[in-house]
Amino acid sequence: MPLEGNWLLIVSMDVAPEKEALFNEVYDNEHVPYLSEVPGVISVSRLVREPLELNLGGSVQAIDVADEPKYCAMYEITGPQVLTSAAWGEAGEKGRWASEVRPHTFNRRHVLRRVPDRN
Repeated sequence: MPLEGNWLLIVSMDVAPEKEALFNEVYDNEHVPYLSEVPGVISVSRLVREPLELNLGGSVQAIDVADEPKYCAMYEITGPQVLTSAAWGEAGEKGRWASEVRPHTFNRRHVLRRVPDRN
């Protein structure tokens, strides 16, 4: 996927099974829209982990990803300063995310990636 900007924040996590429906509903209908409004956020994509088989060295191998979080969101941003802005902080606390969903998440990972120079 071609990126408009040069930065991606990748947030991954698992959620307690009994809160999964609430997690997806709040993430899609509240959390992503609020964070999408933050200045410097270009786009947001949500993904779910799937089983992986891959042809490596001429044979198909099952890749063990059991320790990887089930859910992932990729935030394309204009730069790392977006993540420390007051707007980002406020958006992340809006709605039901902070009080009803976040406490039921675990195995959380936050990774910032930069597109390497293309010279």
